[in-house]
Amino acid sequence: MNTKTIIPTIRSSNPTALFKSLSSCLVASGVGNFSLAGSPSYASLLNFSVQNLRFTLPGVRKPAAVVLPASKRDLRRAVLCARGAATAIRVRSGGHSYEGQSYTASGAGAGSAPFVVIDLMNLNRVRVDAASATAWVESGATLGEVYHAVAAASSSSLAFTAGSCSTVGVGGHISGGGFGLLSRKFMLAADNVLDALLVDAEGRVLDRRDMGEDVFWAIRGGGGGSWGAVYAWKLRLVPVPNAVTVFTPKREGSVDDMAGLVHRWQFVGPALPDEFYLSVFLTIGSSSSRSQKDGNSSRRSEVSEMSWVESAAKFAGLSSVAELTSRVSKTKHYGKNKSDYVKGPIPPDALAAILRYLSSGPAPAGYVILDPYGGAMARAAATDTPFPHRAGNLYGMQYGVTWEAGEEGEPRMAWLRRLYAYMAPHVSRDPRAAYVNYIDLDLGTEAADAAAAVGRARETWGTAYFSAENFDRLVRAKTRIDPANVFNNAQSIPPL
Repeated sequence: MNTKTIIPTIRSSNPTALFKSLSSCLVASGVGNFSLAGSPSYASLLNFSVQNLRFTLPGVRKPAAVVLPASKRDLRRAVLCARGAATAIRVRSGGHSYEGQSYTASGAGAGSAPFVVIDLMNLNRVRVDAASATAWVESGATLGEVYHAVAAASSSSLAFTAGSCSTVGVGGHISGGGFGLLSRKFMLAADNVLDALLVDAEGRVLDRRDMGEDVFWAIRGGGGGSWGAVYAWKLRLVPVPNAVTVFTPKREGSVDDMAGLVHRWQFVGPALPDEFYLSVFLTIGSSSSRSQKDGNSSRRSEVSEMSWVESAAKFAGLSSVAELTSRVSKTKHYGKNKSDYVKGPIPPDALAAILRYLSSGPAPAGYVILDPYGGAMARAAATDTPFPHRAGNLYGMQYGVTWEAGEEGEPRMAWLRRLYAYMAPHVSRDPRAAYVNYIDLDLGTEAADAAAAVGRARETWGTAYFSAENFDRLVRAKTRIDPANVFNNAQSIPPL
């Protein structure tokens, strides 16, 4: 499908005039669910999907308007009205961006230009065809909604390979790759996309054929917020057994004992059969693992057998499968996260240093997660999608710290950055790689000078997230689909 509409351009440096013109365009286009900055409903609509409370604070640049389309037609017209008002566009599906990039503006390239957030939360329909093991999923659906719908339509015989946090939006998750508990068996969410419907900056609705293979490649792991607004994705579903075995053992002990346990895990977790997923969560007081497999364990008290969708609810911290359909996170915090990839085992003394550092931190809010790779992840090429972290990676690391209202954030973020700096000799290098779904503005932001944007991005976060080869291909795709850089954020792909 390829449709195009003439865009009426509204140019004004007067915010009041811009608001009025944008509002008039949306109303005339039949898009009734929106809120302008300063209106009574604005804060509630903007903040409903905000998961990191750090970006609700004063001083954070927020959008001129929040628009909530309810249909593909609404989405097209929202894009056209925002484009006509000469505003940049951010697209939000679940609001889980670690740096708030789907609904705020930051970085040297942000300037003071107004922008509009198109929030996809009402575009959350999931249509499952169990016979063909496929589903069309709108970008505003959460992972929990997808898991629930797929299980219900297939009598729990099918699943989708994606992350464990049930309130994460499908659109953003797939856009960054989408690693999860089934990835060692079935690879990433992005690897299982068969087609998509993309609304570009011209208001065209493009399927895989219309957008071309370069753009289709780019939207499957090239980072959110660069290409347009993906209305829906056609997903390949994967078979799962009637029951899976789940265990979440917790271990406590001395620093040296725990370091030895984690050191041994490095030789086991990434080398297990594809059906087995065993990750490690390190925090003050304990070292816990979470695992999913089809098999048995000698520690019966730590083991339970359940359907795959029940395990998805369990790993999301939910008490029932029905809760997978809730968009409301049980807890929201202020936070900061960073990521790394590990290619060789970290020695016990360095692991012990990590544990001691966690003990010296803002208890109990600092943590490190080790996610095993290997399996099918090691058998895919680094250029199959923009996500390059395949063969040669033992595991991915995520560092995090959270805090509550009234607590100081800067000392906690500085604490996390010191841990990240300490890890430099023990993780990937040239480049020091990172996972774009754990977006980290410490790696760099878009240059204020458009002419320097590509070079700066390539030298910093672009290569870390995507590799140099993949980044260069992403730039070419961006130049083709959005040369005016309408869809942008502090780490979006810049056009040539």
